[in-house]
Amino acid sequence: MEKPSTLQQYAHELAQCKALFIKKQRDYGSAWRILRPSSLTDQLYIKAKRIRSIEEKQSQKVGESIAGEYLALVNYSFMALIQLELPLAAGLYLPSDQVEALYQEQAEICQELMLRKNHDYGEAWRDMRISSLTDLILMKLLRTKEIEDHKEQLLVSEGLAANYQDIANYALFALIRLREKEAK
Repeated sequence: MEKPSTLQQYAHELAQCKALFIKKQRDYGSAWRILRPSSLTDQLYIKAKRIRSIEEKQSQKVGESIAGEYLALVNYSFMALIQLELPLAAGLYLPSDQVEALYQEQAEICQELMLRKNHDYGEAWRDMRISSLTDLILMKLLRTKEIEDHKEQLLVSEGLAANYQDIANYALFALIRLREKEAK
């Protein structure tokens, strides 16, 4: 049996994220639109800290899976990216088809970024520990918090969007690695 390509694996995990996002959109609407990007950053931080805590303790008391937390990291990152581009004046309650289109737009941007970086870095993430992906996500979140605290006044660094995109891609890589681990 032929091993799936990175693009196939990425697309599969992204489809899982999107399917859950759409279901939650139908359940809750776009209530998440009330959250400022900084609140989404904090939510991302909580999710990533939980993953790291479970990795370090090697146990958990809440039944939510690590894979579910990585999936949430992808979806919250896309929410943050949408919030950065869509002014609050656009309204809190958006039609589901518009939200799905905005999600898809961010997913395509992140996928294209992944392909470019994957080419340049030679799929180095495949040789990394999943815990290192968690640490990279946490580092990106700490950077994001600094950028937000400095009102995005940067000297040489990437902005908020680039950090959210990297977080989404690292989380998708972790999902791929977790699935591969389960298959063994």
